[in-house]
Amino acid sequence: MFTKRHLISTRDFSKDEIDFLLSRAEELEKFARGREQGWGWGEGEGEREGEEESDLLKGKILANLFYEPSTRTRLSFETAMKRLGGEVLNLYSTETSSVTKGENLADTIRTVSGYCDAIVLRHPREGASRMAASLASVPVINAGDGAGQHPTQTLLDLYTLKKEGLLENLRIALVGDLKYGRTVHSLAYALALYGATLFFVSPEALRMPEEVKMDLRAAGTAEAEAAGAAGAGAGAGAEVFETSDLSAVVKEVDVLYVTRIQKERFPDPAEYRKVAGAYRVTRGLLKENEDLVIMHPLPRVDEIDAAVDGTKNARYFKQAFYGVPVRMAVLSTLLGAGGERRREGEEKQGASKNARGNRRNSGVGEEAPRTLRERTADDRERECYEQHGKDAARF
Repeated sequence: MFTKRHLISTRDFSKDEIDFLLSRAEELEKFARGREQGWGWGEGEGEREGEEESDLLKGKILANLFYEPSTRTRLSFETAMKRLGGEVLNLYSTETSSVTKGENLADTIRTVSGYCDAIVLRHPREGASRMAASLASVPVINAGDGAGQHPTQTLLDLYTLKKEGLLENLRIALVGDLKYGRTVHSLAYALALYGATLFFVSPEALRMPEEVKMDLRAAGTAEAEAAGAAGAGAGAGAEVFETSDLSAVVKEVDVLYVTRIQKERFPDPAEYRKVAGAYRVTRGLLKENEDLVIMHPLPRVDEIDAAVDGTKNARYFKQAFYGVPVRMAVLSTLLGAGGERRREGEEKQGASKNARGNRRNSGVGEEAPRTLRERTADDRERECYEQHGKDAARF
């Protein structure tokens, strides 16, 4: 079911498949911290003497192709691969590659596919990962495509919520740059599968795109009924509220998911200056809800006061660590190293797989028709893909 698939969008996977990956991450977390590592959070803190090492991906090679800056995503993918016994090739500066000679992304993908067993791609153009997946002979994992999607960030966010016991029927506020923020786009879609109530908090100019909101509100209608009849386990959709007033929602939610205002996404610097620093989470704000959980995909600028770091509310550094076991789960599963647990998951979800015959297949080199939900939700990505993908040299 999972082997040799691409991971381009959270909508490439069903709720059952996401749950499987989260369970797989729990199994692998003991390897993520490393041998005899003397730090951690919660259970398992302190010395870890005698911890076994994993060679699940021994002999496998991962290629990290990063056309935009990255710290956590690139390093956690590299750590995940090495913790499982694999090797990593890195392109983390286009200035030292053939990109400076004019090589386009299509040729790079075709070439690098021959050097590795999977590709992780970050690119500034929305739709780039979908285009790369159509050309690659190995699985492609989207590590962020412009303002589009960032599915493995969503998986680690869901894993964080699961570890906190908050995944089902969550009340969460997504705060900051909701227009250009690919992390919140991916996360909102995934949370709809778990019946979340979503509060979108942003300046007027950075509102969540209309097509995303429309799709979230429709998530529990026609497709859910069809999937439910077939036993596919679709979510019930999300209830959505929108405001620009952060203080108004603090008492109403379990989690604040804070994002930075992304200066690099603004075509006009003057427009960025109008919204920069619009929101700031402080200790004073936390007094309104002492049990509030604070998450952030990082990096942060000034949207969370450093004084919040030492509070019981802060989860963002733990959240960043969870990127390792989650990406270990993704890599081992896509590369067919899931062992018996993976095969059991395949058997359990066999009926669901058949019922999703019209779901985008995401198999290497092929793509099935989109579901009703994806025909609406993927409009923007499809337009970018059609605009640029047919002319691969423009990437």
